[in-house]
Amino acid sequence: MTSQDNVTKEQPWPLRVGAELAGTFLICFAVYVFSTFGTVVFSANLAYIAIGTGLAYAAAVYALGWVSGGHFNPAVTVAAMLTGRTKLVDGVLYIVFQTLGAVLAGLLVRFLLPTSSTVTISQWLTTAVNGFDKGSVAYTTLNQYGLNVSITQAIAVEVVAGVVVVGVAMANYGKCRYALATAVAYTFATAVAFPITGAALNPARATGIAVASQNQGLSVEPLSQLWVFWVCPILAAALVALAMIVMQMVHTPKAAGDDPAQIGGYDEAADSGKEPTADASDGNAQEPFETAGASEASQEVAGEVEDQQSDAKADADGGVERH
Repeated sequence: MTSQDNVTKEQPWPLRVGAELAGTFLICFAVYVFSTFGTVVFSANLAYIAIGTGLAYAAAVYALGWVSGGHFNPAVTVAAMLTGRTKLVDGVLYIVFQTLGAVLAGLLVRFLLPTSSTVTISQWLTTAVNGFDKGSVAYTTLNQYGLNVSITQAIAVEVVAGVVVVGVAMANYGKCRYALATAVAYTFATAVAFPITGAALNPARATGIAVASQNQGLSVEPLSQLWVFWVCPILAAALVALAMIVMQMVHTPKAAGDDPAQIGGYDEAADSGKEPTADASDGNAQEPFETAGASEASQEVAGEVEDQQSDAKADADGGVERH
């Protein structure tokens, strides 16, 4: 067990869920700002958004991971519950407060976005919302060539990217390199998925901006496509958890007595009429009896010596009396 695990377990649950809320709020606020101000005002490229996303997760883990474990993503929490690293009640509370933190971040960013007659709120939010087909960030560009992002493509990309994020998080959970590992995973996954779906990777992140963007004049209402960005990360979490459980079962040493030849009292040597052979374990089992036998023999010898000494003393006393 690592030091981070110990610290996390010592924290009261209000502090832990509060840390998940605050951490998810900070991450989502940063991601939403990257995706709105960064793209519309400064025409930031994909590298800016991907690296910024990774740094946001790393900063939150460094700041608050020691309190709650640093999930900040319902998919990571689900994987932690399925593998027994997080209790069910704690996990449900984590997910609720993660989602709440993301919604608060989305509402705050929408409030901060300036608008005018030429720049509408929908123009700001289009690149921050997760979606497919007309809701994809690449729809305008792809539509010029008669192309679009189908729901199948969106699901495939989000599941694969989710497996990367959750897999790296679970492999490094509780270790000192956890923050760095998650930063690399989110950076890579964002670079892969952002041109297609806006790179949700996190159901809370998708929910926060979808709630804030609902009824704001977008071509597709974000809440109508939100289910994809919950199902895909949760499916990725289940796949990672299943793989971890199978690997643990495969690498668990076989317990003594699991030999099929000994199950149910079956003795292969006796059944075949052969004399059973002694092995190292039999020898070890006989050592206590041999030691006990040697001890009894030593006691008998000591008793005989004492008897002889008593007889010699009695003879000597008798000789003194005769004189």
